[in-house]
Amino acid sequence: MSDKLTQETINKQVWKACDTFRGTLDAGQYKDYILTMLFVKYISDVNAEKKEEYSKKYNGDEERIERALKHERFILPAMSSFDHIYENRGADNLGEVINIALDNIQEANHSKLDGVFRNIDFNSESNLGETKDRNRRLGHLLTDLAVLDLSPSNLVGNDVIGDSYEYLISNFAAGAGKKAGEFYTASEVSQLLAKLVEPKEGNRISDPTCGSGSLLLKAAKEVGSTNVSLYGQEVNGSTYALARMNMFLHEMDNARIEWGDTINNPKLTENDALMKFDVVVANPPFSLDKWGAENATADKYQRFHRGVPPKSKGDYAFITHMIETLNEHGRAGVVLPHGVLFRGSSEGKIRKQLIDENLLKAVIGLPANLFFGTGIPASILVFDKNKGKNTDVLFIDSSNEYESGKNQNRLRTEDIQKIYATYKNWEEIEKYSHIASLDEIKENEYNLNIPRYVDTFEEEEPVDIAATQTEIKELKSKIAEVEKQMDTYLTELGF
Repeated sequence: MSDKLTQETINKQVWKACDTFRGTLDAGQYKDYILTMLFVKYISDVNAEKKEEYSKKYNGDEERIERALKHERFILPAMSSFDHIYENRGADNLGEVINIALDNIQEANHSKLDGVFRNIDFNSESNLGETKDRNRRLGHLLTDLAVLDLSPSNLVGNDVIGDSYEYLISNFAAGAGKKAGEFYTASEVSQLLAKLVEPKEGNRISDPTCGSGSLLLKAAKEVGSTNVSLYGQEVNGSTYALARMNMFLHEMDNARIEWGDTINNPKLTENDALMKFDVVVANPPFSLDKWGAENATADKYQRFHRGVPPKSKGDYAFITHMIETLNEHGRAGVVLPHGVLFRGSSEGKIRKQLIDENLLKAVIGLPANLFFGTGIPASILVFDKNKGKNTDVLFIDSSNEYESGKNQNRLRTEDIQKIYATYKNWEEIEKYSHIASLDEIKENEYNLNIPRYVDTFEEEEPVDIAATQTEIKELKSKIAEVEKQMDTYLTELGF
């Protein structure tokens, strides 16, 4: 029987480590400490195993060993390893020891990890408590992680650590309430979206609101090859750091993740223009208020030539950005609230132009309560800049096909497969999907509300009035007999 660590074993141990912070911080905060230290433990164990291999190869020649290690995926300074931190777990300045170790890791791996740890402070009194309490908590965390040997040779499969990271992020999201939507999209929704945009080898794939990077990684996994280029931007500093570490743990070292506001300060640019992508996916914040409408008309990239969305609802700002970053054959998939399908005013004008430009390919209605932090049903819009002469739009209503959960619903494998198969085969299924012509959409005044196109109304069984009347007469007769019998019993009892 193998003694190698499985993902389940790692998941259980690291989840146990979370007990250190439960009741002290909410999941949206303590996730950063847990995931950062897991990251350090992993790269430390990888480094230690590599060092041992080179030691055998070069007969303990320290100079040659160090030179060889500098050609590995990352450099781990001597005073930055997990073992060094663990040995100092009793130090009065433990938080500072960890911070220094993280700074050194960033500096030594400038091109891959620069700035990754800038938003996390293991010496924070406001988050981790006064010195005594802080040191106790950090000591427990280090002890819980120390029992795990995360050396590659001790893991079952190459994806174990990356998948454990995803598992933890998912569980943190489940406990983070409304904040969860800021860094995580439900795994099944990400999987569906990745399938719908059909990424291929060699593609440039982007997520302008990438959160912890899970959706980007799902798109890469859909390709089944590392021959893809991943790009993302994230506005939240700590979530940006998670995305960078997440990419590294999934061996997507060359992924370019930027920190900043995509709408007001897009960072994915080249030659002073927006980068162009084969695939763009996103789950942007729903109906974002104060998204930057006041600056839209002066946008240097001219993204809002179709119109400026209302200042209190940024949904079409993200749609517009995504479309403007597609190349000539690019595909985009975005998760949004149903309001984008039918709201009027400036949104209606932008929607009309997108349809007239033959960019919209499909509208998919999802079940309610799939997302962390909101119970409202959402939709997926798929755009394609290479639709050709086909101006039809596919509508799918999958709102009633899901697995019900106590706190959250989820798409089952068969639900995902049915949606994708219907999309891929471009088929109409009664009470499930409909292919609408451009004329039909125009007749509906460019309103994309799904019930206008997919009739899910269930007709009631016709009532046989004559048979029902006969049944009523029979029931009345039986009731009369029972009442007569009851009177007889009551008389015998003296009532």
